[in-house]
Amino acid sequence: MEAWLGQLIHDLLATLALPQVGLVAVFIITFVSATLLPLGSEPAVFLVVKADPGMFWVVIAVATLGNTLGGVTSWWVGYGAERAVEAVQHREPPNPRALAWLKRFGAKACVLSWLPIVGDPLCAVAGWLRLPFWPCVGWMALGKGLRFICFTAALMWLVPETWLSWMQ
Repeated sequence: MEAWLGQLIHDLLATLALPQVGLVAVFIITFVSATLLPLGSEPAVFLVVKADPGMFWVVIAVATLGNTLGGVTSWWVGYGAERAVEAVQHREPPNPRALAWLKRFGAKACVLSWLPIVGDPLCAVAGWLRLPFWPCVGWMALGKGLRFICFTAALMWLVPETWLSWMQ
């Protein structure tokens, strides 16, 4: 049983290491994880890079693009939700202090979109507040790209080869 499972994992990782499969998988996973759906993308990015370390920068670029486009989707969801609510009712926002903080920092606050739990809703709130679209996209991409570089490089350095011997 253990040999079968090990072979299955090996075959899966070998398939993910292929650029035409691994990069598509990274893009889809990072895109979905940047929406309001709960999914972590770092393990997928790390495993594809670990399977082919020469693809580090390509995988980081694809992950950043997918994650940023997911953040952009959340921005548009927030923008559309605000317009729908505005058409129905005219009320004060539920947390004016948090919204005031976001308004004060503006699009630059989107650099924090990589943070767990608060990052994805931050993109939606940026759209809700109608913060400028392209500066938000730029700050999102910067934060998300730096996160992927730091996390993946740290994992490549910290995770011993012996822990990943099942990949061979």
